[in-house]
Amino acid sequence: MDITTLILLCIAAFAAGFVDAIVGGGGLIQLPIALILLPTYPVASVIGSLKIPSFSGTSFAVYHYLKKVQMNWKLLSMMMLIAFCSAFAGSQLLTMVHNDFMKPILLIVLSGVAVYTYSKKNFGLHIVKDHSIKKQFLYAAAISVVLGFYDGFIGPGAGSFLILAFITLLGFDFLHASANAKMVNLATNTGSIILFMLKGSIIWSIAIPMAISNAIGGIIGAKLAINKGNQFIRIFFLIVIIGTLIRFSYDVFFRK
Repeated sequence: MDITTLILLCIAAFAAGFVDAIVGGGGLIQLPIALILLPTYPVASVIGSLKIPSFSGTSFAVYHYLKKVQMNWKLLSMMMLIAFCSAFAGSQLLTMVHNDFMKPILLIVLSGVAVYTYSKKNFGLHIVKDHSIKKQFLYAAAISVVLGFYDGFIGPGAGSFLILAFITLLGFDFLHASANAKMVNLATNTGSIILFMLKGSIIWSIAIPMAISNAIGGIIGAKLAINKGNQFIRIFFLIVIIGTLIRFSYDVFFRK
């Protein structure tokens, strides 16, 4: 691997960390670029290596969110534990099977998300749910199982899906949804990293420089999200969802 390739990977990691800190979905930036620039490496090794910069950027974003956003630690701790286990299982499955069958389903789901977010101007701007504690924990557990497994298995867009789930199912506003999603994402990344380390699939010469770049992007993105607030995050969320749609559309209809 030459220095130009490494620089391009680091630029992608910085952009991914920036986007991921605000609305998630940073993997949609760095994963396609990494697969293009590292064609001789096994896909599982590329995905495993990218979990390191994802973890790095998420960690720094979490640090800044925790200073400004109040968390429900009882609920969040349960979600993180379940998400950790689910992501570990998802990453295990990734090393065994092909995952392209999920993309047509995601394309349909994301189309609905984009239309809904655009048409509902107050979507994610206020906390509107009033669940019982039992119902809230059931929704939280379901989110952690499904999206934790998805993040370990396929990954790209998981942060955005987490934010969407926190808003639609748990009634969080965009800022609180982003902060809580980062915490759950931290758990899923940890679960995947442990699995890939056990498998010896991480390319450390790539992972470490990208981790530094991703962390810088995460710090800047988190500060911007906190300062600008819900309306800014909503717009950015819509942009990322549309970008995700374009990416999955390409994979479903044009990629052979």
